[in-house]
Parts: sequence; structure tokens; C-alpha cells
Amino acid sequence: MAAPTRRRRRLELAAFLRSRRARVTPEDVGMPPGLRRRTPGLRREEVAQLSGVGVTWYTWLEQGRPINASSQVLDAVARTLRLDRPEREHLYHLAEVPFAPDHGAVDVEVVSPEIQGILDALAPHPAVVYNSRYDVLATNSTYEALFLPSAHDPVRNPLGIRNVLWTLFTIPDPACPVVDKRLELPLMVAQTRGAYGRHVGEPAWESFIRRLSEASPEFERLWRSGDVVPPGTRVKTFRHDLVGEVRMTSVSLSINGMPECRIVAYTPNDEESRRAIERLRGD
Repeated sequence: MAAPTRRRRRLELAAFLRSRRARVTPEDVGMPPGLRRRTPGLRREEVAQLSGVGVTWYTWLEQGRPINASSQVLDAVARTLRLDRPEREHLYHLAEVPFAPDHGAVDVEVVSPEIQGILDALAPHPAVVYNSRYDVLATNSTYEALFLPSAHDPVRNPLGIRNVLWTLFTIPDPACPVVDKRLELPLMVAQTRGAYGRHVGEPAWESFIRRLSEASPEFERLWRSGDVVPPGTRVKTFRHDLVGEVRMTSVSLSINGMPECRIVAYTPNDEESRRAIERLRGD
């Protein structure tokens, strides 16, 4: 990381810690309020004491000085400052430390009824909610009909894993819904690799990458390439047993309150594809 970027990150970390410290009162952590407090919230030395770290070290951290922080120390500071999970993750990113969620935490995103309503309203266009690992979190009926027969087939997908990468890399080529795997799969892996940089060391991610690498030599080869690309709008061609080939444009939309999740909507790219989608919904 370039020096100016690293310096900017440290300054952002310092401001973030100061703002979180200001909102925690002594009473919140079981301390007497004391007298003559000139600033709201805890003092730096109180945060250091409650976190089990040196006052000088914490002061330097909050001043944006170039010091190293371990995950154990950041966890202790996060507990003292009563950070929730998104705040903890933000703290880790600013400190340039791989974020690992609590071992007891459930690694799943819950899609609200409002988001499901948006997916349903997009029909007859296929629509889905993915996270950054391509787990399928929610769909509408058109998406299910077009893309998921292979994923639901116990022979083609005996583990029943609802993940697009897993499906595309482990089912036989004749059953794969993507026509040009040589073009699409490297892009999908590169996009996932870009997201992985924010999750290095997290058990759920490391387990997924390891298991898919073991299941698919092709995925392992592409993963080792190290290529990275951002999400983007693309025209893709899919095949379906009942309606043949369908050419679709995919568009990604971010979701407030669900970091790294996105709605992906697919629109027919030509009249023939539009009619194919209508036939599919009628079957």
C-alpha cells in the first residue's frame, strides 16, 4: 500500500476510535462517573486500562501513528468501545488486520421481506441476491426456473450447496447453464478474489476456498492466477433444457444495510431471449 494511502487510513482509524470512545460513558463499563470530565465518554487511559493495553500504545493508535496491532488487541479495544460487528470489521480494515468474525457467529445474511418484494416485482426478469462469495441468498421464481434446476438436482449437486461458483465448477459441462465457461468463470473467480482481500483469514471464506479448490482443479488453477476484477454489467449467454439459449444483460445493485451483498437483475438482450423467458415462466 502506498505511503499516502496508509497515512490516510491511519488518520481515519484515529478519528473512528475517538468518535467511538466519545459515545461510551463510564457508567456503560461499570466505572464511577467521576468529576471534572472535560470530554464526553471515556478517557484514553480508561480505554487502555479496560482493554489491557498500554496507555502510550493506545494513545499512539488514536493519534494515527504507524504502530502494529494484533487481532487480539483490536478485539479487546472493540469490546471496550462496545463495537457491533460492522464497526469491528471497519476497525480491522482501517488497522490493516484481517477480520475474523466470532467463532460463534453465524456467517449468513438475512434478506428482508422488502428486498424479497423487490426481487418478486422484477419478474418476469430473473433476479437474485448474492453476497461477495456468490452464495445465493434470495431469488425470484424466474431465476429459480432459469438457473437452479442443476443446483437442486441431487445427482448433479449432492451437497445441495446454493452457491453459484460451486455449481458452475462442479456440475458436468453439458448441465452447466453458462454457455461460454472459458469467458465467464475466470471473471467470476477474479471478482471473488477481489472480495476475498477483505476476508483473508476468516474461517468461512478459507473453508469455502479450500473445499472448492479440492472439488475443482479448474477453480484452483484460476484462483492461483491472482487475477482481480470489480463487479460490472455484462452480457451473458445461458442455456436451458426447455427454451434453449438465452442472452441476458446482468446489472448489479447494492443493498443498504447488507454490506457486500447485491441484487443482480438479468434482462433479455434481444427479442428472441425475451420470448424464451416468457415461455419459461409459462411452463
